[in-house]
Amino acid sequence: KPVLSGGIAIAGWEAMPNGLWKCTVPEVVHYGVNFEQLYVNGKRATRARTPDTGWFHLEGSAEIVHHKGTGRVADFASQQLKAKPADLVSLKGLDFKKEQVSALFYHKWDNTRKRLDFVQPDSGLICIQGTGMKPWNPIKKGNRFVLENYKSALTVAGEWFLDTTGELYYMPKPDEKIETTTCFAPMLPQLVQLKGTAAKPVQGKVLRNLSLAHTAHRMPIHGNEAQQAAASVDAVVMADFAERIVIEDCEIEHTGNYAIWLRESCSNSIIRHNYLNDLGAGGIKIGDAVQTDNQSFTHDILVENNIITQTGWIYPCGVGVAIFHAYNNKVLHNEIFDLRYSAISVGWVWGYASSPAHHNEIAYNHLHHIGWGELSDMGAVYTLGISPGTHIHHNVIHDVYSYDYGGWGLYTDEGSTGVVMENNLVYACKSGGFHQHYGKDNIIRNNIFAFGHYYQAQFTRVESHRSLSFTNNILYMDCGVLLSGAWDKAKIDLERNCYWDARGKDSLRVLGKSWDVWKKDVKKDKGSIVANRYFTDPLNGDFSFKSKRTIRKIGFVPFSTDQVGVYGTADWKLKAEMPAQVKEAFRQVILNREKIYSAYYK
Repeated sequence: KPVLSGGIAIAGWEAMPNGLWKCTVPEVVHYGVNFEQLYVNGKRATRARTPDTGWFHLEGSAEIVHHKGTGRVADFASQQLKAKPADLVSLKGLDFKKEQVSALFYHKWDNTRKRLDFVQPDSGLICIQGTGMKPWNPIKKGNRFVLENYKSALTVAGEWFLDTTGELYYMPKPDEKIETTTCFAPMLPQLVQLKGTAAKPVQGKVLRNLSLAHTAHRMPIHGNEAQQAAASVDAVVMADFAERIVIEDCEIEHTGNYAIWLRESCSNSIIRHNYLNDLGAGGIKIGDAVQTDNQSFTHDILVENNIITQTGWIYPCGVGVAIFHAYNNKVLHNEIFDLRYSAISVGWVWGYASSPAHHNEIAYNHLHHIGWGELSDMGAVYTLGISPGTHIHHNVIHDVYSYDYGGWGLYTDEGSTGVVMENNLVYACKSGGFHQHYGKDNIIRNNIFAFGHYYQAQFTRVESHRSLSFTNNILYMDCGVLLSGAWDKAKIDLERNCYWDARGKDSLRVLGKSWDVWKKDVKKDKGSIVANRYFTDPLNGDFSFKSKRTIRKIGFVPFSTDQVGVYGTADWKLKAEMPAQVKEAFRQVILNREKIYSAYYK
C-alpha cells in the first residue's frame, strides 16, 4: 500500500554511556515544532512516565473559580490537588516554568490531561488550571493519575523524552539495534480532509488501498479537559458536507487521534474492510457531537467488515465506533477489541429530549477484551437518548472489565428509548451482560447472558412509565448474583426467562429471595423457569445447545453466531484474531484485582 505519513523520519541516533540513545531533531530548534508521540520500528513508544505501570492515587482536591461564566462548568478555574509526597519524589528539583511535565487523570468514564503549573513535592501539592471541573464528574480523592514527560521518568526500555532544546532521548529495547531502527515523529493531525458546503457537498470520492500513518495530537496550553468518548478529538480522515464517499481496503495506524470521522451532513457513504490499529483515541465517528439549529444530520453510513483494535493510547476514553447526531446508519460485521472504553456508542442526548440518533443498526459484530480495568461506566454497546428503530442484534460480546463500576455488555443509559436488543450472546462482563440506568420502552429479548462477575443483569432508576421488557432471555451464572437493582419496583415486563446457577439450584436467589419466594411474593417473572440450558462448552465460548427441550418452554429461539465478525479471506480473518499473549495479559489484569471470579477466568 502507498503510505501517506504525517510524520518526519528521525535519524542520527548515537549511543550514550548510560544506555540511552540520543539525537537532535532540528525542526524543534529551527521551527519550534513539538511532538508528543513517537513510533519506533513500527510500534508506539511510551512517553517517559511515572509510575511505569499502574498509577498513583489522589488524596484530595479543591477548586478556585476565577471566572464562572453562564454554563454549568466555569470558564476558568484552578485546581489544587493533593497527592502522597512519596509519589512526587521524582519531580524534586524540576523547574516548572521550563519543564512541561503533564499528568493524566482517570476519573470514572473520563480522562483529563493537564500540564503541571506548580508542584510542591514535599507537601504533595499539585496545581493545574483551565476550565472548571465538571460537577457530574470532577477530579477528586481516590482518582488515579500518572506523571508524564520529564527526563528523570525515562527509566524503562521503550520510553522516550524530548527536551525543549530538540534533544530526543530513547531507551532502546533489548532487541533493537541503532543501525537498523526506524523512527517517526508525527507532525500533522489530519491526512485527508473532505470539506464541502450545504450548497456544494463533496461527492463520489474514493479512498482505497492506502496506508495512513503517523498523525499527531498536541495538548493545548490548558490541557485536555474531560470529555466522554473523546467526542471533540479530530481524526486522520475528516469529512463534512460529503456524500457517496467510500473508504475501503485502507490501513490507518499509529495515530494521536481518531481514525475516521464523517462529521457534519455526510450521507450515503461506506467505510468497509479497513484495518484501524494503534489509535490515539478511537476508531470511527459518525455525525457531529454538537447539535445546532437547522442542522443537516449525517445519515445512511455503512460501517462494515472493519478491524478496530488497540485504541485509547492518548485518550483512553475513545470509542471503537461512535454514532453521535446521526440516523439510519449500520455497523455490521466488525471486529472491535483491545479498547480502554466502550466498543460502540449510539446517541448523544442525555434524557428524553429530542434526538436525531434513530434507526441505527448494530449487528453481527464481535466485541471483546474491552476496558482493561482502566475506566468505569462502560458498555460494549452503549446507548443514549430517544432512539426509535435502533436495533442491536446478533453480536457476540465478551470480556468487558472496568476499573470500578460499570463493565457491561449491553448498556441502555440515560433516556435510552425504543431500543431493541435481541439475539446477542454476552458473557464474561464484570458488571453483567445488561444494564439499564433509565429509559423507556426498551425491548431486551432472546439474548444469552452468562458468567457475569458481580451480576448478570442490572436496573437502576424507577420511573412512572414502562422502563423495558426483559423476556425470553437465558441467564447462566457461576458467581455473583442474578439481578441487581429495582427490578421488583419498576414497570418491567419480566417474564419467560430461563435462569441457572452452576453452583446449584438452591444457590439461585433473586434480589435476595429464594426462587420459590420470589415467584410467590413478586408478581413478575411469569413463565420463567430455573433449569440447566445444556450448553455444549460454555467455558470455552461454545453456547450451542445439546438439547433444545428446556429453552422451548420460554419461547427462546436459537440463533447462530457463525456469521459474527469480519468476513472475507483467510488472511483477513487471521488479522482479526487477538494474539494469545494479549488475551492472557487481559486475564491477568482480572486475576490480579479480583478475589471472586467466574470459572471462565480460570
